[in-house]
Amino acid sequence: MTKLVEQVQSHHNCWLHVIWFQKLGLNGLKMTRKKFFQILKHCYDIGFRTFDTADVYSNGESERLLGEFLKEFNIKKGNSGYLLTKTYFPMDETLVLAMVEAPQSESGVLDLVNQQGLSRKHILQAVKNSVERLGTYIDVLQIHRFDSTTPIKGTMKALNDVVENGDVRYIGASSMLPTQFVEMQAVADKYDWFQFVNVQSQYNLLYRKDERDCKKHNIALTPWSPNYQSLLTISVGVESIRSKTDKSSLIEICKIWMLQHKEIINRVEDLSKKKGAPMATIPTAWVMAMVCQSIVGRSSVKRVDEAREALKIKFTEEELAYLEKTL
Repeated sequence: MTKLVEQVQSHHNCWLHVIWFQKLGLNGLKMTRKKFFQILKHCYDIGFRTFDTADVYSNGESERLLGEFLKEFNIKKGNSGYLLTKTYFPMDETLVLAMVEAPQSESGVLDLVNQQGLSRKHILQAVKNSVERLGTYIDVLQIHRFDSTTPIKGTMKALNDVVENGDVRYIGASSMLPTQFVEMQAVADKYDWFQFVNVQSQYNLLYRKDERDCKKHNIALTPWSPNYQSLLTISVGVESIRSKTDKSSLIEICKIWMLQHKEIINRVEDLSKKKGAPMATIPTAWVMAMVCQSIVGRSSVKRVDEAREALKIKFTEEELAYLEKTL
């Protein structure tokens, strides 16, 4: 644990997760272009230089606005900024919402048969579209899910080709079983193709299922949801503004989870008081203490600053043991 406690932390240990909600109706959230740019500019100015998005987020609008942001503020790639995006899910820019969020008719399913998954046709077209929306090359292209309907060899060859043609610099994966990840890596290794440099997966104080396998197979883990759907940011029994207004099944499930994990949540709150920091900073700081670059999603400048505060928090071995005691 000493190595984890003494690691040097920097702003680049956090990646900003970019989703832009153009219209009401998608989780009840709304953000204007002006506010979106304000948050991104603040992130950039304080040192957050890696932006993670996906083609399916807001049906392509997230990528498009991210590209416009870079152009408007004359932000150059390379040492000044990095773009990560993902592909897999069906999408159609002619629709108000991504097809993954909308009900599909029989004809709609047929129309999208080659606009989803990890077939060569979809990967090549999706990357072309993402590059056009972003206005630049992709630093890391991640496959959003594992596709059991497409031969792995075909997928890895297509991913290798988009790197070789210059549209993509590196490839990664997201939300799949470690065994699936290793199998795909093995195919790439066999044919001397480019391999994944990371895997995005949920990882936090309440969810550590992939930790052992990632260590065993030497897989670089990029955690998302360090606060576990905000569950680790609110005192037990206290309702957030969203929980009061959003009556979706996920919110109700989170209330059940809160009671199931109240001991750990109470420990997070206790340590946040000891550190004089918001609860939200403790779980993020813990993830970074595990030598991980964490993805954080923030909807305001204030929340971004909270994420930055997590970079300043250092745990003793006793404090880490205290947080993990009931795991």
